[in-house]
Amino acid sequence: MFKEYLINFSKFFVAFGVTASVFWILFGAIFYRNTPILIVATIIFVFLMSWLAHKTLSEKYQKQINKNRDEMELATKETRLWKDTLIEKTSGFPTLLKFIKEYEKTKDEKLCNTLASKKHPAIKASDVVREEAKRRRDAEYENRNTQAIIEYYEWIAPFLVDLKNDLIDIKEEENLKEYNEEELQDPIVNYITKEEFRKLSSQERNQIALDRFWKRPKSNWLLGRIYERYIGYLYEEQGYDVEYVGIFKGYEDLGRDLICKRGNNFIIIQCKNWSQFKTIYEKHIFQFFGTVFQYRDANPEQRVRGIFYTTTSLSDLARKFARELGIELKENLKFEQTYPSIKCNISHIDGTKIYHLQFDQQYDKTKITKSRGEFYCRTVKEAEDAGFRRAFKYSKYRQKKGSEPD
Repeated sequence: MFKEYLINFSKFFVAFGVTASVFWILFGAIFYRNTPILIVATIIFVFLMSWLAHKTLSEKYQKQINKNRDEMELATKETRLWKDTLIEKTSGFPTLLKFIKEYEKTKDEKLCNTLASKKHPAIKASDVVREEAKRRRDAEYENRNTQAIIEYYEWIAPFLVDLKNDLIDIKEEENLKEYNEEELQDPIVNYITKEEFRKLSSQERNQIALDRFWKRPKSNWLLGRIYERYIGYLYEEQGYDVEYVGIFKGYEDLGRDLICKRGNNFIIIQCKNWSQFKTIYEKHIFQFFGTVFQYRDANPEQRVRGIFYTTTSLSDLARKFARELGIELKENLKFEQTYPSIKCNISHIDGTKIYHLQFDQQYDKTKITKSRGEFYCRTVKEAEDAGFRRAFKYSKYRQKKGSEPD
């Protein structure tokens, strides 16, 4: 403020001097015989003009100073509000939700007062409405608070989104009642009827069960697992040794669903089997880049690439970040249900030829090595014609018979 006062004061004297000089020359040339009066008149006039100029400039600069002060106060308030919002974000914005709750209370009180003060008052009804409205407001507050916290956690940890809306596969108890305990050890009982199980040949019922497995609605968790299997299959066909990290470590996989190895080349893959209406944002790319960087840093002797597979699209900004961070993208890549998903494996112990269906116990643990005569196929008939039998599931009955689990 003192600096601004000095500036204004100096401008006043500059204006005074300039104006005085001009009027002195002008009036001196006209009234040179009345010099004393001219001098006094000039000084008074110049002083008035300079004072008016100073007042105008002062008001202008004062307005600017006030405007700057208001803008500074507003910026300070916005900064404080932003900081408070960030702090409260982790706890579900309690202040904002409290105001919403108070607003709802005001509306509810208006209704209650109307009931109590109408021509034929409904005092009891008013009390009931007031009590129930309070319960509703409390429930809505808790719901909004919980939703806000969940959304915040999903924002900082994108993998949590994959946990949402997962369906739990529940066996239909009525359909399973008449199976004996040994028959229940076979997972195909979840896909075929008791009559089909007992009347059809093993080849027929296994194929029917596989076909129904593909047609039946699946949880997000299972769809994600199948998508990882499909991408892994594509790389196995290219000669890579595929480690299904996501399947075995679940949400402890650090975002590395697959690690594909061939020689000294390593590919870290993340798979997102999402609805076409959902979008992959930059936070998912940042998370994946972090896990690729960590693996590359821990294995400096290996050539490590990162590839992001998804059934949907990325936002423009996410795509740009992926390009800058060296993450390869495979967008809108759907898996084909008709791909050869049956694993035909040869036992290392006794050379037994065994095939595994998608829902079999050892499916994910079974690796296919083409050099040993192992392969993927599409149909049960194809597998059995090649001399492979269905994998047994471990059970106490097979233990009694001396059979080992496949």
